[in-house]
Amino acid sequence: MWRTGQERKSKGMTSTRSRGRRFAASAVLATACAAGSLAPSVPATATDTATVPTVTLRTARTATAVAPTDSSGARPSASGPATDHRPGARGAHGTRGTHGTRGTRGTRGTRGTVVSVTEVARLTAREVAARLEKAGIDAAQVRYGVRAHRVVYRTLDAQGAPTTASALVAVPDTGRRHLRPVSWLHGTTVYRGDVASVNDNSTDRAAALLFAATGKAVSAPDYLGLGEGPGTHPYGDPRATVNAAIDALRATRAVVREDGRTVSRRVQVSGFSQGGPATMMVGRALQQRVDPFFRLGALAPISGPFDLSAFEAAAANDDIVRSSLYLAYFTVAWNRLYGLYDTPPEAFRAPYDTTVETLFDGDHTSSEIAAALPPTSKDLFTEAFLAKVRHPTGELRRRLNALDTTCDWRPDVTVHLYHATGDKDVAYANAQHCRAQLAAHGAPSHLTDLGEADHNTSVRRALPQVARQFR
Repeated sequence: MWRTGQERKSKGMTSTRSRGRRFAASAVLATACAAGSLAPSVPATATDTATVPTVTLRTARTATAVAPTDSSGARPSASGPATDHRPGARGAHGTRGTHGTRGTRGTRGTRGTVVSVTEVARLTAREVAARLEKAGIDAAQVRYGVRAHRVVYRTLDAQGAPTTASALVAVPDTGRRHLRPVSWLHGTTVYRGDVASVNDNSTDRAAALLFAATGKAVSAPDYLGLGEGPGTHPYGDPRATVNAAIDALRATRAVVREDGRTVSRRVQVSGFSQGGPATMMVGRALQQRVDPFFRLGALAPISGPFDLSAFEAAAANDDIVRSSLYLAYFTVAWNRLYGLYDTPPEAFRAPYDTTVETLFDGDHTSSEIAAALPPTSKDLFTEAFLAKVRHPTGELRRRLNALDTTCDWRPDVTVHLYHATGDKDVAYANAQHCRAQLAAHGAPSHLTDLGEADHNTSVRRALPQVARQFR
């Protein structure tokens, strides 16, 4: 999903562009992904996952992180003060954070440990409804006001190394003490400031508000390399996707607990576009019990490219809208991850071969990227590289297969798929591909046709239906 200019017009949104930094932390649990199969690479222990990370949650804009206790009851070496997310602010160590902020540097950290909490929204039920209606989302189910925070937490990158990521955590403003968790997984995003934890006008912020306003505790990870996360985004990488989402749930549990509440074990998972396959990957990880507490509760993917090989081939053939943008993002990100080419001229035509990689650094907006690239793949890519995408072999074929088979398992819950026949970005056939894989395992599923809506409209139509399903 490519963000529109309207979504980026946010009063509270940070616009300073700067690269992030990595935090020093100890990784204690890795999630392995091979050919689409997810399982813990290190057995979980009471020290590394069962202990819920804690955080001091205040009404102030930014709170200080508190390290979790270890198995002996002692606290690890203390981190410095939490990140001040205001542009240009300085932390105790003078280390530069994303968007010009200064952050903390810890010596040890458990996955899901909260580094900082920053309040980004406090809305009444009426204000939530107005925000949803402005976004074109039915607000009839809104029951509560919502408090939302940007949470920075510890996780692992695509290679299993320690890093940090950010997420939006939204909770209902109600006296209810026990909340059901929802994991919301966003669509394709190129600019780090367009994610839910940063951009108040994003559809993903609205999605989180909707679920929270119905009484849920919402965990909406920004993924790696977006929001307040350092580095570049490992677009679509299964391991990084699952790590970010599972660790965001752990951080969410810690934030909710510090607020005097608890979350239930069963997670209701939904996501849009890129978040569709992510929904299925995270759901499979939960069912395989990669976390000792959380379990799978519901699945509702929206407009996802479940047959990624066919999707990228269609982009190579210019058979989808924004074909060159989708394929360029995929190519640059996967080259960083897996090595698709030795030099840019092998994949990109001149003069774009000298600039295209720098455009996908997380600091350029979709409109800036679109203005710098031709609208068609045939004018951006070499014919030899397009042929490679149309007929993948070797490592590329293996990596694509992991994303072609995210529905190739049997969930313990009915999968509710939502897709629009009018979608010109991600064809309706992708939902049918997913449903066929589920059927091969005897897994129950239901596919809702959202009609002649375009890609971005489809999520606005689906969200109220998903919210009703999650009740």
